[in-house]
Amino acid sequence: QVQLVESGGGLVQAGGSLRLSCIVSGRTDGGYVMGWFRQAPGKEREFVAAMDWSRGITWYADSVKGRVTISRDNAKTTLYLQMNSMTPEDTAVYSCAAGNNPVSVWVLAKYRYWGQGTQVTVSS
Repeated sequence: QVQLVESGGGLVQAGGSLRLSCIVSGRTDGGYVMGWFRQAPGKEREFVAAMDWSRGITWYADSVKGRVTISRDNAKTTLYLQMNSMTPEDTAVYSCAAGNNPVSVWVLAKYRYWGQGTQVTVSS
């Protein structure tokens, strides 16, 4: 069982930055992958970034590559998403997720555990 709690969302102006946090608790050894997804109003949930929790390997969606960084603390208790040069198209509910197989990490079905999400709004 893995528990995830996001924080750090809010209102930011276009061009600004925001860092989201996801506190991770429970058993995450044995090949877990942690991901960030987002869902904008009227759209499907989409992959943003992911990290192999043990090895630190990262993956990014093409739409955010170069603007977004996924990271974790050394104790592996918190997952982060640093977002820079934000645009109104980044407005969405952002959720962190955990899955036990770091393969096809952009696929929602690969993730078993989800946080409640945090709202991010970018004003123009």
